[in-house]
Amino acid sequence: MPFINVKMAKGRTVEQKQKFVEAITKASAEILNVKEEWVTVVFDEYERESWASGGTLHSIKFGEGYGKIGAE
Repeated sequence: MPFINVKMAKGRTVEQKQKFVEAITKASAEILNVKEEWVTVVFDEYERESWASGGTLHSIKFGEGYGKIGAE
């Protein structure tokens, strides 16, 4: 049973996450030769002020909305 843990910044809509899990479930089942109902996907979502790289919080380093199309 594949268990996929997705870590990302908060801010995606339920619709975006649903599309993502549909795509990742279908691809995983096909590649790993398992039934789609055996694939589990869990999201760990983080506030940008709780995530840092290079010694700087992402809320400071990148600002609001970074990583979304049109916000970069």
